[in-house]
Amino acid sequence: MTEFSEDGWLAKRWKAGVLAVWLAVAILMIFAKLPDIAALALGDTDDNLRLAQVRALLGGQAWYDLTQYRLAPPDGANIHWSHLPDLPIAALFLLLEPMLGSAWAERWAVALAPLLPFAIGLFALAAVARRIIDPVAWPLALLAALCAGVLVPMWMPLRIDHHGWQLAMLAVALAGLVDPKRARGGVTSGIATAVSLTIGLEMLVFLALIGAATALYWVRDRAESARIAAYGASLGGGAALGFALFASNANRLPVCDALSPVWLSAVAGAGALLVLLAVLPLPDWRARLGAGAVAGGVLAIAFALIWPDCLSRPEGVSAELQAIWLDNVREARPLYQQSLGRALIIVALPLSGLAGYVVAAWQARGAAERLFPLLALTGIMGIAILLLFWQVRVAPAAQLLAVPGAAVIGWHLLPRWRRSGIMLLRVGGSLAAVAVMTGLWIVVPSAMVLEAAETEDDLAVVANGVDGQDCPSAAAHAPIGDLPRGTVLAPVDLGPRLIVMTHHDAIAGPYHRNGPAMLDIFHAFREDAERMAETVARYDVDYVLLCPGISGQKLYGSDDPESMYAQLMADTPPDWLERIELPEDSPFRMWRVR
Repeated sequence: MTEFSEDGWLAKRWKAGVLAVWLAVAILMIFAKLPDIAALALGDTDDNLRLAQVRALLGGQAWYDLTQYRLAPPDGANIHWSHLPDLPIAALFLLLEPMLGSAWAERWAVALAPLLPFAIGLFALAAVARRIIDPVAWPLALLAALCAGVLVPMWMPLRIDHHGWQLAMLAVALAGLVDPKRARGGVTSGIATAVSLTIGLEMLVFLALIGAATALYWVRDRAESARIAAYGASLGGGAALGFALFASNANRLPVCDALSPVWLSAVAGAGALLVLLAVLPLPDWRARLGAGAVAGGVLAIAFALIWPDCLSRPEGVSAELQAIWLDNVREARPLYQQSLGRALIIVALPLSGLAGYVVAAWQARGAAERLFPLLALTGIMGIAILLLFWQVRVAPAAQLLAVPGAAVIGWHLLPRWRRSGIMLLRVGGSLAAVAVMTGLWIVVPSAMVLEAAETEDDLAVVANGVDGQDCPSAAAHAPIGDLPRGTVLAPVDLGPRLIVMTHHDAIAGPYHRNGPAMLDIFHAFREDAERMAETVARYDVDYVLLCPGISGQKLYGSDDPESMYAQLMADTPPDWLERIELPEDSPFRMWRVR
């Protein structure tokens, strides 16, 4: 069929095709989310804090001051984020406000903003499939991507956290890695990496792997000097520009959890060394490998000597806070500590992707120009799967990286079944091929496992938010918002939503730079009335708020009858707390400090 040839419309008009798919899926997403858009139902704590940061920016807070003053007043909470992901939200709000008014402009801004990185991610993944498989293979990559159950929610309307943009930039960097045009590919990967690091460090490992693969291109073939020179210059220059434009006042200090002087020096140094390597007259691959190893060793030693504090976990939380909180965040746990059903759903698509890359590499073993990019993708995919056994928070990135490899499976299996003369095999085989390609082969068994064996872990904090409760709803917050403004002592996962939906301030959210405030909250609920009274006095607290059944409630001492959490749940507060009568259907319990 002509549409499947390199001269057909699938090859020539692939950009229009991707745009049409994105537009259709985006419209479906919006319709599915209309009730949540109307209710401003930002379910995740990070989404809520992102909106609070955008409001502060539009309200006139200084550009380089990312302190969130609605948390831990009056000094505020030190937030390590960048304003870069705030800009599309703010721009959409300013564009829509004259037509819709402030409230609805804000709702549609947070609904539409995540669809922008969604489009970029789809275009980049389609480009990768075209480059490593065939110019007409891009629909298979889109199908695999849209079936990625952990990845796609990161681009859904209202998901305004910065991870969607970081995933999009990872896809762009991957597209640059497999670009046959060397200089263009280097610039693409370098700029995408710089943008991602400007936003945050969550994709650092995967971006470093792409950088390492780019350097190995040059080791194999000196003709790749143009790629590493372009990559190094765009990476170093882009990171420097990102730091100058977006690094907050706090991030201009040598901190380990953001693009600070620590990581800027490492990234700029790596970029400069790559440019230097590109101009060295090293015709032999052994000499290039040795020079690259020396450059990498010098960079690593310099980093260790200059920034030794950043060799451990970048969060830098105390041992106590890590034991109480960070080790109990479900996304920070390894794959083998998840329920079996959840683990299988996470790993199914990455396994399909790895198999696809291996198949493609085996078939390209006689063509070096095609083989090396496929080997690089295979190695990156394998490491991504291994990282799932460290923390499942890398699952969205692992699924994204798997998409082109999964498309390889479909590319090889679907034509074979479609040519079958037996209708049952033609239909059933095609469905099986799609199931294997998309990772859906695990859906039925995992659903059975989930129904039979999945139990709720009331110790784990799920997705940094309340799990299965009505507490995040606008209706639940409305009576609280009617109370006179004050500072509220509440579990950390309730804080960001509270400051978005009401005029009240909170003490902390689940953000590692505010460890002392978080510990104050945990101690206040886990210990006795005297300890809570100290926290109330320190933060000039006006109200105490609880959501019965919140995920991770054992972190606050719910299983200890002597804890303040348990006493409040038993409705036996100290005499300096007065119960506030909320509507009968309210999921909250609230007390006023006398």
